[in-house]
Amino acid sequence: MGQPDTGDTAWMLASSALVLLMTPGLAFFYGGMVRARSVLNMIMMSISAMGVVTILWVLYGYSMAFGDDKGNVVGDPTQFWGLKGLIGADAAKADPATQTAAVDIPLVGGMPATVFVAFQLMFAIITVALVSGAVSDRLKFSAWLVFAGLWATFVYFPVAHWVFAFDGSVAEHGGWIANKLQAIDFAGGTAVHINAGVAGLMLALVLGRRKGWPTTLFRPHNLPFVMLGAGLLWFGWYGFNAGSALASNGSAGSTFITTTIATAAAMLAWLATERIRDGKATTLGAASGVVAGLVAITPSCSSVNVVGALVIGVVAGVLCALAVGLKFRFGFDDSLDVVGVHLVGGLAGTLMVGLVATEEAPAAVKGLFYGGGWDQLGKQAIGAFSVLAYSGIVTLILALILKYTMGLRLSPEAEAAGIDEAEHAESSYDFAVATGSVLPTRAAVADTRNGLEERVGEKVEAE
Repeated sequence: MGQPDTGDTAWMLASSALVLLMTPGLAFFYGGMVRARSVLNMIMMSISAMGVVTILWVLYGYSMAFGDDKGNVVGDPTQFWGLKGLIGADAAKADPATQTAAVDIPLVGGMPATVFVAFQLMFAIITVALVSGAVSDRLKFSAWLVFAGLWATFVYFPVAHWVFAFDGSVAEHGGWIANKLQAIDFAGGTAVHINAGVAGLMLALVLGRRKGWPTTLFRPHNLPFVMLGAGLLWFGWYGFNAGSALASNGSAGSTFITTTIATAAAMLAWLATERIRDGKATTLGAASGVVAGLVAITPSCSSVNVVGALVIGVVAGVLCALAVGLKFRFGFDDSLDVVGVHLVGGLAGTLMVGLVATEEAPAAVKGLFYGGGWDQLGKQAIGAFSVLAYSGIVTLILALILKYTMGLRLSPEAEAAGIDEAEHAESSYDFAVATGSVLPTRAAVADTRNGLEERVGEKVEAE
């Protein structure tokens, strides 16, 4: 209880809004990468996560993530049920003698607890939405909604408790990765990116390949959408990383800079890799490199200097550019490279804290290259692979349960017709309205084909 710091509160409200913007940005990023007949469904999966996760978060999700620790696994789900004790606690009470309002509200650091609730909610939303990129074109929308709720409950909320909960005003005993292991994950390399990346892999394996993949080319239908989405993600990511300082302070400024450096370096490294490998540097590569850099610097932005941020960006750009081809080698249909970018990028950024962390950064930890020995690298590896194993196993169980109960996949007929029409009865582009024409009937198409055949026959006879 106490008085909030108005500067910190204003910054965290702005950061919360920035992180929320990342989800529509992701919707455009993913939506542009799929075919035209799938873009609405792809956008809907991201936007629907905003609805599902918000309701669960305010009922019990926040409490599971930041309530008092229960067995090093999860927070007390009843402690803040329905945000009990947080909403309405800031009602001003007038002092009859002075007619002034005295405000005493629950705080997290220098901000009202409700602001912290909102900030962490946006992390939960974007993490769930990230998973959808691995299963485009073939997952029933109803199955996605149920999966999103179950996965948030049984995977994200507990993992967020391990990584983000801390001793003090939020949890009596914080998460074991953050406080007991003391692995560094400043803004979600494990809880968000490794978590979502391996979940996407498991869901894609259970769901199966798209019809025709990998021989059929599933080209991005709208690269401007992809670039717009990448730009929105980069913009929103400043709330993601710099906002994780939980205050308007020097740590926020430092993470802002390292985030920018690593992202720029990763984009250039991805383009250079493409140029050497394929002979061309592509816009899709630039957008993907931006996201890879953002992912990799997320866990490490508070623990590295300029050189460390550059190294992480370059490594992430090269590794992720190469990793997106693994799905063809191993035969798993990760539609939009959630594994290659988020799982690989998250692992790279998390592990490299143990190599390039420096005491001059806000986290004040020394990695191996700065004389810190192997200790921090070991902690990072335990934290990263613990999240990977837990998320992978639980996601696999949830996906199998849904597969054999309500079913996960569209019917072959619906998949062939296009998921937008089959699941939403809508089309992203109405060409008839745009051109003032109507689609040809089958008879008209047959007449046209017959006419062409007749003219070709006449030409052959004349020759």
